[in-house]
Amino acid sequence: MSKLIGYAVAFLIAFLVALWLSMIIWTWRDIRSRTQDVVLQAIGTILTAVFPGLGILLYLILRPRQTLADLYERQLEEESLLAEMTERQTCPTCHYRVDGDFQVCPSCATKLRRACPRCDRLLELKWNVCPYCGYGAGDGGRAPARQGSRSADRG
Repeated sequence: MSKLIGYAVAFLIAFLVALWLSMIIWTWRDIRSRTQDVVLQAIGTILTAVFPGLGILLYLILRPRQTLADLYERQLEEESLLAEMTERQTCPTCHYRVDGDFQVCPSCATKLRRACPRCDRLLELKWNVCPYCGYGAGDGGRAPARQGSRSADRG
């Protein structure tokens, strides 16, 4: 009977040592996935090693919430959303999504761009000079005659 108790105690001690070592290894691996700070990695692992039951509970309370992989993924998502938002053009009045060649917002009829009187390219409303043909740069604000009329091109 005492031999059986001896085996049971030895098994219990071996189990507790294995559990203690596995908590230390788990803590070390977990803290490494959550921070690159070597001091915090050491403190978390030592806390679990010195105080086996209480140390793991303290570590679980104090550890960083997100892993480095989660932070990296969230950062990529934020950068992707930011890039998408900067690419997407919206109406300044109603924030309806508009294309780059819209002259008027199809939702609220806000004027978005105007056509150049000389070359018919779309201009921003705040532009005073057409960057494509130079209309408005020192020509007195009048549109010069176009090269050939549209009605002549059709006939």
